[in-house]
This record gives sequence, structure tokens and C-alpha cells, in this order.
Amino acid sequence: MLEFDTCYNLTADANASDKRIDKYLSENFPELSRTYIQKLIKDGCVLLKGKSIKPNYRLSVGDSIDVTFKKPSAPDIIPEDIPLEIIYDDDDIIVVNKPKGMVVHPAPGHYSGTLVNALMYHYKDKLSGINGSLRPGIVHRIDKDTTGLLIVCKNDIAHRNIADQLSAHSINRKYHAVVCGVIKEDEGVIDKNIGRNRNDRKKMAAVNTDEGKRAVTHYKVLRRYNGYTYIECMLETGRTHQIRVHMAYIGHPLLGDTTYGYSKQPFKTDGQVLHAKSIGIIHPGTGKYIEFDSDIPEYFKKILRNLSNK
Repeated sequence: MLEFDTCYNLTADANASDKRIDKYLSENFPELSRTYIQKLIKDGCVLLKGKSIKPNYRLSVGDSIDVTFKKPSAPDIIPEDIPLEIIYDDDDIIVVNKPKGMVVHPAPGHYSGTLVNALMYHYKDKLSGINGSLRPGIVHRIDKDTTGLLIVCKNDIAHRNIADQLSAHSINRKYHAVVCGVIKEDEGVIDKNIGRNRNDRKKMAAVNTDEGKRAVTHYKVLRRYNGYTYIECMLETGRTHQIRVHMAYIGHPLLGDTTYGYSKQPFKTDGQVLHAKSIGIIHPGTGKYIEFDSDIPEYFKKILRNLSNK
């Protein structure tokens, strides 16, 4: 997590030689858009040997770069009339079935079309405020191209409660996915730390036990096809890109995942075939266990039908 008003120093290595500085910084700070980084450079927040440079400056080995992220004034997040599939709604929580292609919350350079923009239209000020103006109600998230269930909190008490359950790894989360290759065993457990990829900061990676954070994924085979496997994954932990990284680590990357899998894909999937199918929590208001389930989306069903006919 980036800290504002903190100076980060980077030294260009051989891989950065002759690379544009805006591209280099976007690779090292993947949570920021390249447009936002270009604005930082133009605003004088990126210095090379104490001097401002232009976004198209090409790096040399050994260049020392200082980057300071100034705390921005809170942007106006505009409510947008975007349809939402609400699975459950009460005074404390909302359960949303997020579609493919939707980003969960605004980030530098991306302030529209997100789940938050839609929530602000439909729920106005009835969202928790713990995560600030950019992430009202958001206590956890799933990737842009992952579909499925997400819990949104309506008040700060509910938010803290759900956050505590996430921290304790007590929330039951099950995902359905299609992976490349045929998994021989009927079920298994992947217990492998996940951390930032050393060579590409846009990616996560399976790392040694003294690096990253512990990540545990339980999986079981639902059906085998010719060259593919339909699986269910249960998360014991919730690391960034956990299922995608873990399945790639054991040699079975997700179908459609060009980041951790194959660059050429046999089906048009618009990203990984991954669906957050069910989620179970202790309700923050009643103290009772509740669980929600969602059907896999139509594109997912179509892929299964195609695989059945191969």
C-alpha cells in the first residue's frame, strides 16, 4: 500500500535501460495508472538527480529516481445509474453479484464506471465510511474480470465486523473456475506464500516461505474435459490474485488468464474464467451464520457447453 507524502527511491537496473520513465514507474507501481504517473511527473513529484524530467525521458542504468506521492484532494466520485444485481440487502450489509469487467472502486486515473459509482447512485449516503471517499462501503474486493459475490457494508460497525472476519480467515468463500490441463487428483491443497513478482511488479508470484504472505487454497475437481478441468476453490486466506497464482504455480493456470497463464487462448473470455460463487459470514447485526450463492454467468456456462462438445 502506497503512503502519501513519502519519498520512494528507485535505481534503474539493466532491465530498465532505455525504457521511458513513465512506463518504468507504472511497472513498479501497478496500482497506479500510467496517466496518473504522467501527471505526477509533470507536477514535479518525480525527480532525477534532484531535477524534474519529462514522461518520455529514457532511463540509463544507475539512474536514481525519487518519487513522492502527494496526498490528493478527494475527487468528486459521481454517482452513476449503473444496474446492479443485488442478492441481499438489509440495514447492515449488501451482497452484490459483480459482473465481469467492472472495477470495484475508483483509483487514480479511474474514477467512473466502478461498483462504487453504482452503489453511490443506488444507496447514496447509506454506506460505511471507514475506507474514505474513494471506497465507501467496500470491505473486500475481487478482480475486474472476476465475477461473483461481494459484501458491501452500510455502516462502520458492520464494516469493522466483516473486516475482522476477513482478517481471521473465518469467512467461507468458494469460487468456480476452469483451468488448463487435466488435474489428476480429485482434490488438493496449495499452501504457498504469495508476494510481489520481483521481475514485474504488476504481477504477484508464489514465493519462498520467508517472503510474501501465507496463502492457502483448497481445490476439488467438479468435472474433467479434454484438456481442461472445472474446479471449485475454497480460500483459507485472501491474497491478491490468490487462485490465479496458485493454480498457475501447480501447472494449471486459469482459462483466459493471459497474466499468469498462456498468451494465446482458445476461447474469447475477456479475462480469467473465475466466479466468486458463494460466501458465508456471521451476520454483523444478528450474530447468526448466513450464506449466499450465485449461479455461474452465461459466458461461463457457454464455455462448459463448448468443452462438453469437444
